[in-house]
Amino acid sequence: MTLKSDPASVGTTLPPDGPGTHSRRLRMVVFVATFGGLLFGYDTGVINGALSPMKADLSLTPFTEGLVVSILIFGAAVGGAIVGKLADKYGRRRTILLLAVIFVVGTLGSAAAPTWQLLAAFRFVLGFAVGGASATVPVYLAEVSPAEKRGGMVTRNEFMIVTGQFAAFVINAIIYNAWGDFAGVWRFMLLVAVLPAFALLLGMLRMPESPRWLAEHGRDSDALAVLKQVRSAARAEAEMAEVRALAEEDREARTGDWSNLGVRWIRRLIVIGAGLGMLIQFTGINAIMYYGTQLLENSGFSNNAATIANTLNGLFSVLGITAGILLINKINRRAMLLGGFAAITVLHVLVGAAAVFMPDVAAKPYVVLTLVVAFVFVMQGTIGPLVWLLLSEIFPLKIRSFAMGMCVLVLWLSGAILTLVFPPFVAALGPGPVFFVFAGISVLGVLFTATMVPETRGRSLEEFENEFRVKYR
Repeated sequence: MTLKSDPASVGTTLPPDGPGTHSRRLRMVVFVATFGGLLFGYDTGVINGALSPMKADLSLTPFTEGLVVSILIFGAAVGGAIVGKLADKYGRRRTILLLAVIFVVGTLGSAAAPTWQLLAAFRFVLGFAVGGASATVPVYLAEVSPAEKRGGMVTRNEFMIVTGQFAAFVINAIIYNAWGDFAGVWRFMLLVAVLPAFALLLGMLRMPESPRWLAEHGRDSDALAVLKQVRSAARAEAEMAEVRALAEEDREARTGDWSNLGVRWIRRLIVIGAGLGMLIQFTGINAIMYYGTQLLENSGFSNNAATIANTLNGLFSVLGITAGILLINKINRRAMLLGGFAAITVLHVLVGAAAVFMPDVAAKPYVVLTLVVAFVFVMQGTIGPLVWLLLSEIFPLKIRSFAMGMCVLVLWLSGAILTLVFPPFVAALGPGPVFFVFAGISVLGVLFTATMVPETRGRSLEEFENEFRVKYR
């Protein structure tokens, strides 16, 4: 008999999921999977400190320097677009295992590369893994997490991303101070990433597959067994009924490819996801994380002072995401997004005004630093984790990885464009006007959120899908 879902049967109140051995198992699953986020952060942040010795050792020109930095992001765009389909076909767990192997190969190849051409090739490989992790890990976390804890669980991946970036800044400083006279010191900086890559590989060997993916592929008994690992027995049985109903409906709908763009409600969800991915990049956070040292030098710091001060961006990024995790299950998603975009609009205007109108006095670089650090804190405490959380929440099961891949492709291509144009933009106009542009984009973020972004807090993935399908069919 074909099992159907309807508004009355999907998203009904589920039994509470109390503490127990299943809670500890769920925490371990989340911890291991988020090593993908840690690698994401480290591999994108390490270039900030490694670039100067790398430039000298490999005789990089301005063009090849820009290529080595940005090619990882282009690789991430490709990985984000391709890996989602692999996760749909072969499973989230197997895909993350494959990505762990690619992280190991890319890290070892980058650290050993004798020429900039080989370095660029292996950084593209690393980028592929980074993009794949950005598309797969949040989906995996969302599908193993109970609805009432999903926000905190999924945003732990964002916490690990910013922790990885902060770790890269600190480890770079330590290694450079210890072996700064060695021409190949940058190789040690890159090589450190192989440790969390092996941790992800070995850890995921013992982790379960996503129960929602198993149900989608007709493996109901396996799905229930996984749910019983990470839920109480009563909760697992009740939740399985929802998962089974939506999985059957999605199988009948034959969704999961480009033909879905002809379906109004799915098309609207993809526009929302792609728009959020573009906005998070063009509000400028990665310009700070990739070029923070150079920006602070332009504001008046010396080279050494800018390197030290840049670690504050990493520190306040971690503090911001920590605050966001504490708040994300207590405040509606839309309210946090609106507040975040509004706050960073104000901060961008203040940074731009300080850079353009403040006289060149001793306090000026510290004022700019304070405002930039405040921007990083607010961004990572609101918009940063929420965009990844919403991307993992809004798409129906059958197209979840396909749609995530499309949106992550837009996100990474936007980031690649920003990475390429930011240095010449700053050189031509100065940092002040650049931040005014960021402020204008943040205003667009407020308008986009107010008119397009749905609320997902407190709803199961299946309940949200059913409501959105009915509203925009």
